[in-house]
Amino acid sequence: MNLSKEQLLPILNDLRDQPAENEVFEFKEANRGYDFTKIGRYFSALSNEANLKGQPFAWLVFGVKDNGRTIIGSSFRTSRADLDSLKSEIANKITNRITFMEIYELNLAEGRVVMFQVPAAPQGIPIAFDGHYYGRDGQELSPLNLEEIERIRSQATREDWSAMIIPDAELEDLDPKAILKARENFKGKFPELALETDTWDDLTFLNKAKLTIKGKITRTAILLLGREESEHFVTPSDAKIRWILKDQNNIEKDYEIVNIPFLLAVDKVFSKIRNLTYRYLKEGTLFPDEVLTYEPFIIREALNNCIAHQDYTKCGRINAVEFENGRLVFSNYGDFIPGSVEKVIKEDAPQQHYRNPFLAIAMFNLRMVDTIGGGIKKMFIFQSQRYFPMPEYDLSDNNVKVTITGKVLDLDFARILARNPDLTLNEIICLDKVQKRKPVQDKEIITLKKKGMISGRKPNYFLSDIVLGKTGDDRLKAQYIKHRGFDDEYYKNMILEYLRKYKEATRKDLETLLIAKLPEILNEQQKQIKLSNLLASLRKRGKIQNIGTVYKSRYALV
Repeated sequence: MNLSKEQLLPILNDLRDQPAENEVFEFKEANRGYDFTKIGRYFSALSNEANLKGQPFAWLVFGVKDNGRTIIGSSFRTSRADLDSLKSEIANKITNRITFMEIYELNLAEGRVVMFQVPAAPQGIPIAFDGHYYGRDGQELSPLNLEEIERIRSQATREDWSAMIIPDAELEDLDPKAILKARENFKGKFPELALETDTWDDLTFLNKAKLTIKGKITRTAILLLGREESEHFVTPSDAKIRWILKDQNNIEKDYEIVNIPFLLAVDKVFSKIRNLTYRYLKEGTLFPDEVLTYEPFIIREALNNCIAHQDYTKCGRINAVEFENGRLVFSNYGDFIPGSVEKVIKEDAPQQHYRNPFLAIAMFNLRMVDTIGGGIKKMFIFQSQRYFPMPEYDLSDNNVKVTITGKVLDLDFARILARNPDLTLNEIICLDKVQKRKPVQDKEIITLKKKGMISGRKPNYFLSDIVLGKTGDDRLKAQYIKHRGFDDEYYKNMILEYLRKYKEATRKDLETLLIAKLPEILNEQQKQIKLSNLLASLRKRGKIQNIGTVYKSRYALV
């Protein structure tokens, strides 16, 4: 479907707002023309990277400077006929004669922009230009490495592990209690079928709920409904959930291993987690507000996500680790297919593909997952409504690990959320990074600073006095000053005043004078560097001099 100018402009602006080019879009000035071979190489690279990143297409944009993202206009093939002929020219050099989905022209006030929509490489087929495969390392065009080529090729032979039929398994290998629970959940999910469901025998129901295939027992049926002794049907996969309780020193205090059927196992693990009442002072009152430490939806969503997305070929267990200091950590094997949590939250749309699609559909039909693809965003929303920290995802080591904190981490952060209900979820996530002293992307920094939400210098950002000023809380304003400190001239004047009074000072004297007064957000090493910079500035301005030695400095006025 062709896109209109009204649809293309937001896409172009969004690409220009990105902090840097990535693997799935590229800007080129191309103010007069552009080499055909380079276009072909970029087509191959962008197409392959779109496939690897799970994107339906990528963009090559002419008429925009990469540095500054300024629109300068392009005169590349100004004739529409010449522009359209590029499709066949590219197809002649590309694997399976694949070409651009479309080539768009935007005649803007700043100049003409040409947007090439590059389709993702088909499943299992890496795309070559003139016989060579290309990819990207960040912003750099490079040959597609062997691991990436094989990753794309393996898609053609990839089978859904969860949909495989187990020839020797029968209906008797399923747990009757789990089947009853499955019926109950199915009718809750599809109330219009409730009466009809009651007339189905078990095999008919299992077929309708997509747990079996033509009456044949699948691995999905064993995982969700299988008797405990039926686990051998899915070996060597380890179909268990391990709950562990740890103290504040990370020492294990208790544990339990919960077996299939997973439909019932989720409730068993849920009952093990100590979801105590948490109290904190509600904004504007002296009376405490009481909530559960963990929102029940979040526990169930996290557990069910682990079940749905576990890579069962890795033969590892799903883990639910509870810490006595108010944290839960859920983990499962396998990479995070959408690529990033930010992408899931921003797009707020179902995934295009799943590791275990048959299992995911069955879990959806049994109300184990709220909606396909929407649960993660709900987890963030529930945490923000309680003024609790946002969920933290660790996607390293071919693992997905999510940490849920069941308490207020920073009272200042909670108060800002309480008194600024118009904050967007993205702004809350960015503020959460600041409260946790986590890295904040340049684009996020710009957004937060424009809104007056943060101050400080990279990497030491903190909640801004503009936001804190809205709270009217003098204690918060005082804390802001502690974080921000004072202007450099204030510290320099202190040094000069000290030397006027005492004539000279050692480095130790000046450390005693200033270190405790420097911003609290700086660590000890950073404070020492700050003092050195202040002294160097005063020396360059001819205000002070070192009358000692390099190793035993003594400072005096010039």
